[in-house]
Amino acid sequence: MNIFIVGPMGSGKSTVGKIISDELFLDFYDTDEEIEERTGASIDWIFDLEGEDGFRKRESVMLEEMVEKNSIVLSTGGGIILSAFNRELLSSRGTVFYLSTPISVQIERTSKDKDRPLLKGGDPRDILTKLDVERKDFYESVSDHVVKTEDKTSQEVATEIINLVKT
Repeated sequence: MNIFIVGPMGSGKSTVGKIISDELFLDFYDTDEEIEERTGASIDWIFDLEGEDGFRKRESVMLEEMVEKNSIVLSTGGGIILSAFNRELLSSRGTVFYLSTPISVQIERTSKDKDRPLLKGGDPRDILTKLDVERKDFYESVSDHVVKTEDKTSQEVATEIINLVKT
């Protein structure tokens, strides 16, 4: 059983994923953390040096490796679903949960984080709205379950996912 979590930045993918992995005694991985660990560089720095295309290539390679594992919870980067190859990997190797999160919540959760390359150089509301328009259909198409996060704690979202996994 593999649990893959997709959604926009600030949706709580990593926090929820860690709770699920703890409660179900599964290994937890985060594609962004794995990339940073292996390269010794921050995502922000990779974006600066290689651009978004270079980062997306690294992300696909990491995802290919991660989906070969069994009994894991994987939190993915917000843009991982942009690639048809990545969407196919996710849907074929586990159960995909989309954390649907309002723009206002994303803004609140990302406001203090300066390491979000896509939020640099513009109004966060405009950027997050544009990303939502570009990505929402991909999130929905790849996911087995859409979990709305509005007005829920991370624990409540994790419990909802655990209950869905057990049914």
